[in-house]
Amino acid sequence: MPTVHFTDADGTVRDIDGNVGDSVMETAVRNGVPGIVAECGGSLSCATCHVFLREDCAEHLPPMSDMEDEMLYGTAVDRQDNSRLSCQLKLADDEVFVTTPGTQV
Repeated sequence: MPTVHFTDADGTVRDIDGNVGDSVMETAVRNGVPGIVAECGGSLSCATCHVFLREDCAEHLPPMSDMEDEMLYGTAVDRQDNSRLSCQLKLADDEVFVTTPGTQV
């Protein structure tokens, strides 16, 4: 079972067990993790599930699509090189470490 380690903008860490095949966003919403709004429910039509992915986790997750890349220009907090939309990060057997920005809207 994969674990997602959510760190909020204040540094609070929440370790949540997820299910293989679920997204980081689904895991967050199901467990009430603050900092993930997910207005579109994972349909890649908003940017309210923006996270900063720890660099060493990227190799275990699907690469960013062109559509995700475009959506990241609409984030409330400026995107960084490690910005991703958590709805596009599908869990496998590896741990995932993400930080949520100070705001999503």
